[in-house]
Amino acid sequence: MKKLFMMLMAGLFITACTSKPQAQSSEEPTKKALVLYFSVTNTTKQVAEYIQQKTGADIEAIQLKEPYSTVYDEIIKRSGEERAGNVLPELLPLKANLADYDVIFLGYPLWFGTYAQPVKTLLANVDFKGKKVVPFCTSGSSGIKQSLGDLKKAIPGAQIPASVGVRSSLMDKMPAAVDRVLIDLGLMEGKNEVLADYSAQQAPSAEETAIFDAAISTYPMMNGTKAVSVGSRKTSKGTDYKFVGEANGAKMDVYITKENGDVAPYFTAVDR
Repeated sequence: MKKLFMMLMAGLFITACTSKPQAQSSEEPTKKALVLYFSVTNTTKQVAEYIQQKTGADIEAIQLKEPYSTVYDEIIKRSGEERAGNVLPELLPLKANLADYDVIFLGYPLWFGTYAQPVKTLLANVDFKGKKVVPFCTSGSSGIKQSLGDLKKAIPGAQIPASVGVRSSLMDKMPAAVDRVLIDLGLMEGKNEVLADYSAQQAPSAEETAIFDAAISTYPMMNGTKAVSVGSRKTSKGTDYKFVGEANGAKMDVYITKENGDVAPYFTAVDR
């Protein structure tokens, strides 16, 4: 697999250099990739290790001088205070030299809708110009959309060709989500199903409302959210829905999948 990865990487980044003799081009250094991630509860770490396993890339964890507690309430309290005070937690030096890498898979949990504060420290102190950055995140419910916008602002000189977000309660579906991105990037053999666009939003039927209610019923933070409209698309595995939900006057996009057969619907992300 590692040999395949290196061959694909070379193909992904090959540049036509007609002014150089062909013999010299073979001496150019092989392009490299790094899986760089921050994880407290090891959920993001699982995704990072899966990517490393599939690609053969190097891997390193982002570590803090003062690590976070692994207790949820304490994580939220500290990270909330850091966010409110715009405090950047101090990191331990990276062992990897990011200048040696062309592709960086950047992993993080979503806190307050975006990447965790230690990643903000990293972005403020490391030059990502000219890199291909592939973000991957884990979360309780939030989608990756907000963090992508924040990343593009923080590292405008980098390219972000793809991304993947995984709900922590759906880690069993993580490999398929990651594989799809790796195949799209040419870093893994395979062929992805071509997905249609969602249909236009319209008022949900009674059946669609029941699917929405069932999918969010197991997640307390979605209590009181109502389906306002919905678009859908058929896939080989079932039906994907893009609902617009509303709670306390605030609207959000809620992505739900209903697989074929007697399988309960589940939501994959919420973009507020």
